[in-house]
Amino acid sequence: MLLMLSEEQKAHLGCLTLAGDAAVGELGRLAVELLRRGAASRACEAAARKLNIGVDTIQHGVEGLSYLLTESSKLMISEIDFQDSIHVLGFSDELNKLLLQLYLENRKEIRSILSELAPKLPSYHSLEWRLDVQLASRSLRQQIKPAVTIKLHLNQNEDQTAQVLQTDPSTLLHLIQQLEQALGEMKTNHCRRVARNMK
Repeated sequence: MLLMLSEEQKAHLGCLTLAGDAAVGELGRLAVELLRRGAASRACEAAARKLNIGVDTIQHGVEGLSYLLTESSKLMISEIDFQDSIHVLGFSDELNKLLLQLYLENRKEIRSILSELAPKLPSYHSLEWRLDVQLASRSLRQQIKPAVTIKLHLNQNEDQTAQVLQTDPSTLLHLIQQLEQALGEMKTNHCRRVARNMK
């Protein structure tokens, strides 16, 4: 699977040629630090002084490298696919080898950082439901007013929570149809490709 780069990302990665092959190692270290700790403008300024390059060039190079490394690690791109993905940038063979080495050395760490950043969403535990039907009231002697009460038990970070929902049967049927339609769409080729790329 090849990594698709936008024109802006290609422009940011193009800053690597301005920095030179010797600076790629330093920019790669800054890109991994950016993923670990967030924005580090002081580190970029220090690297710019050290390498005698403009701060904007360093920041664009670090942003481009962090995107390249993050997306490649997220998709677990093979060595050949990584080389083919960066080949379109027109870098020298030496720079391509440096980028490949940077990717191979850091992809496991980047994947662990990305897994820590992923939101911990609640998961399904159990469901209780009850159907209530009001047959009459003081003002109306004959009426049928059904209501479905659902108690949804969820697990989140080893804590159990419960959500109580109440609806009428027609809304519940509409919700079921929408969920079935969404499940049907998940079986299409486009959705499978998107889901594969999100892992």
